[in-house]
This record gives sequence, C-alpha cells and structure tokens, in this order.
Amino acid sequence: MHQRSVVRVGASLIVAALALSACGSRSDTGTDTSTTKKIVKIGIMAPLSGDLSALGLGIQHSVELAVKLANENNTIPGWTIQVDAKDDEAKADPGKNAATAFAGDPSIGGVVGNLNSSVSQSTQPVLASANIVQVSPANTGPGLTQGADFATAPKRTYATYFRTCTTDAVQGPFAARYLFEKAGIKKVATIHDKKTYGQGLVTAFTAEFEKLGGTIVAAETINPDDSNYTSVISKVKPFGPEAVYYGGEYPNAGPLSQQMKRAALNVPLMGGDGIFDPKFIALAGATSTGDLATSIGAPTETLASAKQFVADYAKAGYKDPYGAYGAFSFDAANAIINALKVSLKDAKDVASVRPATLEALGKVSFDGANGHVGFDQYGDTTGRVLTVYKVDAGKWATVLTEEFK
Repeated sequence: MHQRSVVRVGASLIVAALALSACGSRSDTGTDTSTTKKIVKIGIMAPLSGDLSALGLGIQHSVELAVKLANENNTIPGWTIQVDAKDDEAKADPGKNAATAFAGDPSIGGVVGNLNSSVSQSTQPVLASANIVQVSPANTGPGLTQGADFATAPKRTYATYFRTCTTDAVQGPFAARYLFEKAGIKKVATIHDKKTYGQGLVTAFTAEFEKLGGTIVAAETINPDDSNYTSVISKVKPFGPEAVYYGGEYPNAGPLSQQMKRAALNVPLMGGDGIFDPKFIALAGATSTGDLATSIGAPTETLASAKQFVADYAKAGYKDPYGAYGAFSFDAANAIINALKVSLKDAKDVASVRPATLEALGKVSFDGANGHVGFDQYGDTTGRVLTVYKVDAGKWATVLTEEFK
C-alpha cells in the first residue's frame, strides 16, 4: 500500500482503519498482509493467442489447477503461490521478452514453458542468467538439454532447464519403428519446416528408419509461412513414397495433407506431437483418414494416474480443454512446487533461494498425472512412453502405446 497522509482523526480515522483491516492489502515486498503469507509466483510462457493457442491455454489452465490445489492444501506453509501467464505467441522474440520480464521479477520461483522448442532456445539463457528454473511440458528438441552434439557427445547446456516430456531423439525413432515394423512401410519421403522442432524430428526419424533398412526416397523442406505446397508435392510424388513423414506443426501439416491427396499422392502423412491436435483434422479435411501422429506419453484419459487430474480439471470449469500437454504441464508445475516446498521452508524471499530451488528440482521424485516424475542428469524426464494415433472417422484414434527401449 502506498503512503497516504492522515488529515482527520476521531470517527473518520476509525472507519478508515476498519475498512483497511477488512479488505487487507499486499505490500511492495510481496507479502499478502491479509493472511500474513508471503508470495511466490510461477510463471507461464506459452502461445495464448494465435494458431497454437488451444495448446497454450491448456498449458496455462493445467498450471493454474496445480497452483489452486497447492494453495488449498497449504503445500508450502507460509506462502501463497500465484500464477503469472505471458503470451509468447509461439515466437522467439515475444518469448524472450516474457523471459526477460520474469528474470526481473524477484518473486518468480520457477517458470513452466515453452511449448515450442525454437522459442525455448531464446528463453533458456535469459532465465538461466537469473538462476530461475524452467520446466517445459512440451519441448522435444534433444539439443535443449544435451547440446548440439546430443547424438555423439551430449552435454548439458543450461542447468536451470528441465522437461516433463520425452524428446525427439526418442519420438522420431519410435515413429520410424512403427512405420517399418508395424505398418510395413519401407519407402518414405520426409518434409520439415526448417524449425528446430521439425528438423530435429526428421533427423532422428531418418537415422532410425535407415538403420532398420528403410529408404528415404526424398528429403524436402517448406517455409513455415507457406500455404501452397504444390511445388514440394511435385518433387516428392515421382519417387513413389509409401508415406510422408512431416516435421512441424498442424497449421502447415493439415493443408499439406489435404493438398497431397488432391494431387493424387494418396499415402499417409505422419508427424509428431506437433500435429496431434483436432485442428489438424479440421484443416486436412475428410481425406486425412489414415494419417498418423505420434505423441508423448499415453492418452491422458486412459491413465489411472491421471483420473484425479481429469476430474479436478473438469470441476474447476476451465473453458478450454487441457489438450495434449495438460497433464505434462500439471506435472511440471507440481515439480516446481515440490522444489519450492524445500527451498522456501525457512526463506525470507524467493530470489535468494533460487540455487536451493534448482538443487531441489533436480531431486524431485513423485507420482504425477503422467506417472512417475523425475529427471536425469540432463534435466530430461525419465519416462519414455509414447503413443501412435491414426485419423479415423474424423477423430484421432489410439493405435499403439509403448515404452521406448
């Protein structure tokens, strides 16, 4: 509360004092004086507007749910947790701006995000410079945790960065094994959108598919802002692929699938978790039947470990569904909350115990919505379960869920 001068006494002063005590106030030091609890914030960086907002809003609400439950249960005694959600627009610069704002806020105890691997490349160093822990529920680019040479010489790049989802170093080979061993497809054309996520996914897929004995008959790229794919389809089609493996997200993948079928390239388009969204089917149209996607984890609604999360999310009444990354976001937020429970036990403020928060986060071990939550020496999740989905009757249908070994 800012200073105000007192010019009247007596009854007026008593009334003012009673009003102030009734409504409470929050001081500039971050203390909620109505409850005498200190404030710690969990930040969120996700696309809350634009094409990927459905995924981003599911991330936001799932974190909000974790915070709501933690506050109700007094999980961190003496502290109230608040959420600070910022729209990264699925772009590097807005993401960096969001991270910079969090880095300058001494009450930030940790951040959940980003959705896009390419955005996290710009936010990782900013949060690391302030020693703020970051847990992504959706980044699958292997280099974010293990460096550019992850395949041959893995090296952790930012000690503050973690993720609750598995990586494309697992997802790409998982897709390759399904196509080659389960679907019997031996010839594949690859296309990616030149972004970190798409390129990494195709690279990992290609290495495993060729290792199994398959043939990559064509390897092409598109620009993320393309909408007409006639040229790339005409380059791929003469090689007679039995499937097209796409690295990128659904706003491009949907139209690509539709235009493939119109050009009589009547083979399945397969992608990673970036296309696993109902909007892909809406964009691709009726001819998307038979298209495939992999996604991290198992279908949330099938997990016994997620039943309470699903029920609590519905009870909370969020207008947006939790989506593909809701359970991962819930677990990411709870990982940060569990770490803060340790670091804030005897703390007077948030910023000074960030090293302790980091240390505690690396040691978290609990059963979450997606199963056991824990991290390896790189900050990667120890879980490696993935699922193959196929478009059937206008919906994504589960084909196969397995742990990758």
